[in-house]
Amino acid sequence: MKVAVLPGDGIGKEVVPVAHEVLKSALPGAEFVPVDAGQERYLREGVAITAEDMATIRSCNCVLFGAVTTPPGDRPYRSIILGLRQDLELYANVRPFRSGPVSPRQVDFVLYRENSEDLYLGLEDVGADEVRSTRVITRKASERIARAACQRPGIKKLTIVHKANVLRADGLFLEACSGVARASNVPYEDMLVDAAAYNFIKNPGRFDTIVTTNMFGDILSDEAAALVGSLGLSPSANIGDRYALFEPVHGSAPDIAGRGIANPVAAVLSAKMLLDWAGQGKAAQAVQEAVDKALRAGILTPDLGGRHTTSDLGAAILKNLEALL
Repeated sequence: MKVAVLPGDGIGKEVVPVAHEVLKSALPGAEFVPVDAGQERYLREGVAITAEDMATIRSCNCVLFGAVTTPPGDRPYRSIILGLRQDLELYANVRPFRSGPVSPRQVDFVLYRENSEDLYLGLEDVGADEVRSTRVITRKASERIARAACQRPGIKKLTIVHKANVLRADGLFLEACSGVARASNVPYEDMLVDAAAYNFIKNPGRFDTIVTTNMFGDILSDEAAALVGSLGLSPSANIGDRYALFEPVHGSAPDIAGRGIANPVAAVLSAKMLLDWAGQGKAAQAVQEAVDKALRAGILTPDLGGRHTTSDLGAAILKNLEALL
C-alpha cells in the first residue's frame, strides 16, 4: 500500500508527522511518499503543487493530508484541497463526531458532505461592484452522496439537511436523497439547515447520519466540532470510487503555527479513518483506544484547556498504541 503524505502549511507540518508515526506503527508494510505542497512552497518556489506532484499522488492508494493556507480573494493558486477533491473525484466528505473523554456534550453521529459541487466550484462573475456566484446542485451528485450515507455500516436514520423552502436547488437535493433512502430501506427525515444548526446545540443526540450539501456541510461540521470539544479532535475522510484522502477538519492555523501547541488528535484520528478504509479495523480501533487513553490521562493541549505540547500528546498516543498493537 502506498500513502502520499502532504503535511501542507502551518500546523499541518506539526500534526501530520504524529499521524505518520501512527500509520508506520499500524501499517508496517506500507510505503509513504512525501509531497511538498502549499502556500509555503508557493512563496518559496512560485508553485504550490505541480503536475508531477499530482502524478505522484495518483500513483498512491490514498493521501494523508494536513492543512494548507489559501489566501481569500485573488488567490495566487487554486485551493489545493479543493483541487485534490475535484481532480481525484473525492465526492464524499465523511466527518464523524464522537464524544470522547473531554467532550462537553454526548454525541455520536456522522456527517456526509457532498464534496464535488455547490458554490465550491468557483463559478463566479466578478465585477468591480458586484460578484455573482453560481451554485450547482445536480441529481447525479446528490444521489451519489446519499448512497454513500445510506451504506454507512449500522446506520439507524438518515437526516437530509437542506434549504428547500427557499432554494429550488435544495429541492432537487432533497428529492434525490429521499429517493435513495427509500430505495435503500433506510429510515429518513429531512430538516432545514437552520433547524439543524439549532438542534446541534439543543438536542444533538437525535442525529445518527446526516447528508447535506457542500457549503452547509462545511459550516455544520465546524459547529459539530464544538460539541466534541475542539476542531483539534475532528477528523475527516474524502472518499471516491478509486482514491481517498484523509485530513483533520481544522485549517493551517497560522496564529499558533510553530509554537508546538497544536492538537494532533484530529490528524491521528484521520489516520484511524485511513486504517478503516484500508480494511484494518483492528488497528483502527487500537488507534482510537490509544487516543482516548491519552486524553483520559489528562495530557491535553491548550485548545482542550491543558498545557501540554503537540509532542507530549503525540508521544503519549504512540506509547499507548505500541502497547495495544
